[in-house]
Amino acid sequence: MDDNKNPFVDNESQVETEEKQEETKDSEETQQEVEEVQNNELQEKYDELNNKYIRLAADFDNYRKRTLQEKEEISTYTQIEMIKKLTTVLDTFDRAKEHLKEIDNCATVKESYEVAYKQLLDVLKKMGLTEIEALGADFNPNEHEAITQVPTDEFEVDKVALVAQKGYKLNDRVVRPALVGVAKEKSE
Repeated sequence: MDDNKNPFVDNESQVETEEKQEETKDSEETQQEVEEVQNNELQEKYDELNNKYIRLAADFDNYRKRTLQEKEEISTYTQIEMIKKLTTVLDTFDRAKEHLKEIDNCATVKESYEVAYKQLLDVLKKMGLTEIEALGADFNPNEHEAITQVPTDEFEVDKVALVAQKGYKLNDRVVRPALVGVAKEKSE
């Protein structure tokens, strides 16, 4: 008889217990293998998603840089076009300056000035610049900047009674508000 054997346990149950322990070991090893395979799959998915994210971030950065460059190019192009149009006005001033050297008549000077001024206004209007209507209009804080109040009977209260400096819009956007005096009741 074996000294290590329990006399109260029969051989069959001991064999069953050993078989169960072996099965448990096998199932634990199988479980570890399954977990390892799952971890590898998850790591691959993570790496794939991470690579996609890195590519997407790089694409976005390239897009941002390209957009900034395009904005700068558009701005430069717009400035060039504006200056091209304004150089014709400069040419008119140069011609008038040369022409005025020989003239003593003020009417001719006035006429030359009017021609150059009209040409400048025409160029600016073609570019979308318009004057803000102010005198007699309702005070509009989006287009007018009040610098004083004018006591008057000529205009209704809160109407523009004085234009100190013209205001301008480029298309519908205010470039410079008109500096105005707003009518108030004339006190006696």
